[in-house]
Parts: sequence; C-alpha cells; structure tokens
Amino acid sequence: MIDIVFLAFIFYLLLLGLKRPFLWVLLYVYIDILAPQRIGYSLITSLPVSLIAFGAAFGGWLVLDRKEGARFSVRQGLMLTLLAYCWWTTGNADFPEPAATKWDWVWKALLFAIFLPFTLTTRARIEALALMLVLAVATIVIGTGMKTVLGGGGYENLKFFVNDNSGIYESSTLATVAIGLIPMIWWFTRYGTVFRPHWMLTGFAVALTFACLLVPIGTEARTGLLCIAALGVLLLRYTKRRLLFIAGAGLLGLAALPFLPQSYYNRMATLAAPGGDESASTRVAVWQWTLDYVAENPTGGGFDSYRGNRFSYVMPVKEVSGNTTSVTYSQVVDEGRAFHSAIFEVLGEQGWPGLLIWLTLHALGLWQMERIYRRWKGAEAEEEAWIAPFAAALQMSALIYIVGALFQGIAYQPVMLMLVGLQIGLNSYCARIDSARFLHDRSIRRRDAIVGKIRGAVAA
Repeated sequence: MIDIVFLAFIFYLLLLGLKRPFLWVLLYVYIDILAPQRIGYSLITSLPVSLIAFGAAFGGWLVLDRKEGARFSVRQGLMLTLLAYCWWTTGNADFPEPAATKWDWVWKALLFAIFLPFTLTTRARIEALALMLVLAVATIVIGTGMKTVLGGGGYENLKFFVNDNSGIYESSTLATVAIGLIPMIWWFTRYGTVFRPHWMLTGFAVALTFACLLVPIGTEARTGLLCIAALGVLLLRYTKRRLLFIAGAGLLGLAALPFLPQSYYNRMATLAAPGGDESASTRVAVWQWTLDYVAENPTGGGFDSYRGNRFSYVMPVKEVSGNTTSVTYSQVVDEGRAFHSAIFEVLGEQGWPGLLIWLTLHALGLWQMERIYRRWKGAEAEEEAWIAPFAAALQMSALIYIVGALFQGIAYQPVMLMLVGLQIGLNSYCARIDSARFLHDRSIRRRDAIVGKIRGAVAA
C-alpha cells in the first residue's frame, strides 16, 4: 500500500510538471531527501524514481521553463571547479572502488546544487524550495520526535523510516539538519505566502521546533547538542530582550533535565572528557593522521582515502569491583577510521586545493547573506520585507551546518548543498532587483536632464 501511495504522488507531480516544470525540481528535492524508494517494500524499490525526477528537473528547465533572470554566479563556478577536481582525484584515488561509490552520489549532489539557482528566479520559487526542504525533513523529524517521546530513543537504537545509517538518516546528520532548519521554520510563520501567517501555522511551527529539538535527544547525538548551543548564540543577535532570552533558555533547559534518560547524560559527558570515549579519541587520532598524510600528498588521496590510516592511542579502561573502581590505560591500535569532520574529510580526500575551494564557497555564502541582511533590513514594503529575515535564516542555517560539520564527514551533504543553491538564488534575485532599480533611477535622471535642457532652450 505504501508503495502505491508514493508512486501515485510522484506520478501526480510529474503530470503537474508538464504545465509547471519547476514542480519537477521540487519533486527531485523531495525524493532526494526522503528517499521513498528506500522506505517502500516492493515495486518502488525497483524503479529509478530518483533518476527519473533528476532527468525531469533538468530536462523540464531546458525545454519547457522560462529562463528569464537566470545567471551564472561565482559560487556556482566554485562548485563546478570542485566537481571537476573531485572527478580528477577520483580517477587517481588511493582506493578506486570505494572512491567510485562515493563519487556516484557526490557528483549528483554538486551538479544539482549548481543547477538549482538557475530555476530560482522568483520569490514564489525561492519560497517553494525552502518549504519543500522544511517539509521533507519534517516528515522524518516528526516521526523521530514521536518515537523519542514514546521511549524508542537511544544512541544507534532509534529507528527511522529506513534501517540504514547513512545520508540524512544518519543520526548526527539528521540532528544537524533538523536544528539548522529551525530559523527557516519560523520565517514561514511571518512571511510565508504559500501558507499565510495564521495561529494554526504558528502552532505547527512550535510543535515542529519541539520535534527538531528532540532529535539530538532521541539519537543521543553529541553534535546535535553543539548545534542547539550554536542556534541559541546566533539567536541573540536578533533578540531584543537578550537577558530574558538567556534566562528563558536556561529555565527551559533545567525543566527538561528530569525527563532525559541516564544514557543521554552519559553520552553527553564525553564532550567534557573526550579521552574517555573511543569515538572521540579516534577522531583526534584520525585528524592528526590526515595532517601527516596531506603533508606528503598535498592534492589528497581521493574519496575514502581514510581507509589507508593506521594509528594507536591510549584509552582508559574502568574496572569495578564492589565499591572500588580502578582505571588502567591500554594502547589501542586502529585503522580505516572515517574522518569524522568535513574539514578533514575534504582535506584528506581533495587536499589543500579542495579545502580552499570548499571553505571559500561557504565563506562567500555567509558574507553574501550578511550583505543582503544589512541591505534589506528595515524594508517595509510587503514584497521586500521578507528578504532580510530570509537571508538571516539562511545564514544561521549555514553556520549551524558548519558547526555540525566540524565533527561529521558531511562536506557534500545534499540538503546542505541545496541550501547553498538557495543562498545563490536569493543573492541573484536581490541583485536583479537592485539592477532594475538602478536602471529605473538612471532613466528618470536622464529624462529629467533632457526636460531641463528643453526648458532651458525654450526660456532662452
């Protein structure tokens, strides 16, 4: 039955896209995030629904869509350069087969992010894409929150729609994405046009935000706690009563403590003492190995180059005997451990050139959103008032992603690359408005100058 529901929905959007090709772009976003082909049981699992939507999105834009206002930006050029460089490093990878497997999805994520801004030529399209991102992720988040409340959480125990700890369904990744989208959720409660501001919409936003905050608890993802802290710090900039906000956040946190399981406390305690946790200890060791590796291989080793690492570290081992606890230290030898950081992921796989491109891509995005926020802050007209808050929401989402990416290998996470495409689309949209306004003002000045000369000639 679930296969029929998914296929009927997909087929319906494919039909609607014949009249509105942009719907195919939204369809691909929905399929790429939710992955219904992994949720179903029979027919849908054998159909290349993602490839169909991917081809429809590109083909529909090329053949049917209007391309007014489409422009190629510097950040799209950076992603294209990164795509080409990843292709080269994949061809020269230390581990060709695993590298080719990762390349199969990375090139699609990068190519779609490069293509996406070409389609975002109006406010309606920008908002529709943001809404699809939020709702697709919300589908996973709501289920995760319900399972957490009903007692189904725990590190590596919380089951999502799929029994596969990869992509957005990886616990730390989902926690980062869920927290990162909270600012955008609240943007819709004030400036949305698809769903106009209403008390029911606000109520849904409150419930969805609560579910997003439950994701790090249900998954016991330490990165999620750091992302919540980052969100709290970022919100201080846009809060008028900061002391009241800090006090309220503190009281809310204290009120939640009695309801948290002991396993959550135990896992979060490793943030303060990473040396006592194997996962945290291996991360530091892998990062040191990566620095040594790129010192000899400055252009990187291609995707999954971490498979060549081998290192040793010291771990404390606790032994409890009655009321006595003794701690001994033993040396552990490990190999083939993942990077557990987007920074070191790109550095180890694409070397210093790739890391420079990746950092520049995101730094430019933060700068552009800041510039847009300051340029449009205070705009009162309904068609302009939404721009500055939307730029602020995208900037906060990007910063939360970067915080989460410091401790996860999610440099090419598709949802985050879609957010990059959304940032580029907003920047191009604002540039077109400014350009049109400049041309309009210049034509008025020329007209006034001509009228002035005519009047002067008549007077003479």
